[in-house]
Amino acid sequence: MTFSTGLWATMVSYSDAVEGVGRTQVVVWRGESRFGQTVPEHGDAATQALLRSLPHAADVSGVGFAGVRLLGQSQDVSIEWARGGRSVLQDDHARGRWMRRPGEVVASGRFLSKYGLRIGESFTLAAANGRHERVTLVGEVMSGPADWMRADWATVTALAPDAQANQYWVRLAPGADVGAYTKAVRAADPGLYPTEQTSVNAGVVTVISSASTLTLMLTVVAAMGVFNTVVLSARERRRDLGMLKSIGMTPRQVTVMMVVSMAGLGLVGGILGLPLGVAACRVVIPMTEHSSHLAFPARMLDVWHPWTVALPALAGVAIEGLGAVIPARAAARQTIARALHTE
Repeated sequence: MTFSTGLWATMVSYSDAVEGVGRTQVVVWRGESRFGQTVPEHGDAATQALLRSLPHAADVSGVGFAGVRLLGQSQDVSIEWARGGRSVLQDDHARGRWMRRPGEVVASGRFLSKYGLRIGESFTLAAANGRHERVTLVGEVMSGPADWMRADWATVTALAPDAQANQYWVRLAPGADVGAYTKAVRAADPGLYPTEQTSVNAGVVTVISSASTLTLMLTVVAAMGVFNTVVLSARERRRDLGMLKSIGMTPRQVTVMMVVSMAGLGLVGGILGLPLGVAACRVVIPMTEHSSHLAFPARMLDVWHPWTVALPALAGVAIEGLGAVIPARAAARQTIARALHTE
């Protein structure tokens, strides 16, 4: 349970960061005639200003992509860039630092592995128009394709001066009506196509379902083991139980005695299981990083707090007590004569 709790907390935090849950409520796309859509009446920068001026808009970031090539490489890579609205973007920084000035980029572990790069190294990007720009890799993000990196607006325009955003990520003020904002966008420019970002993170739902199923299975198996142990213990201690009942112990006291004795073992097991579960997470999660080229920052590994530590320990007590109740009550109902018939 300690292992599944730690894994659950890490993966939920990771999924929320990568998908930008709680940061972007609306994504607005520019219509394109090649898709049979209406072309926007406003230009790129004017569209971003328009979306920012609509009621309940807290921040807006213009996002676009540009194709470039690493000098000395034949395969193109894609640069994702954002103009303004840093509070809207994902908080998925893992190692190194975020971009602070033009000429700095961040990329995923897959990108670093494919091109043999490390944080701090520099390389040259070449655009189709013949422009070149020397950039420095300053950070690593949690995940991303092998042919993809992020840069700021100034870096991209140095390579492609005519670059324009094709989508706008919008963060609304707390309590704002998303539906009202999307209607306002359509009314302001028919060439803009807003889509509401769901508040349900599909990745988180999957992780929670898997962790809950694993925890339930572990609980049932542990309780069945306790049940079997208490049944055997009650049979071996029939003489002792008969003697205790003969001197005045009530069936309820017999039940409590047996349940409490098993609950004590559950507490010891829970305390011993805590460091083992934490160690298992410390081993499994780094293995996931290396095998899939993901990156988990330190804040996503430090997931155990007082309440998360206490929960598995107390769960051990609950499981032991639950598994011991039925056989303990059955043992308590035995008559003195039946318990001592072989004496």
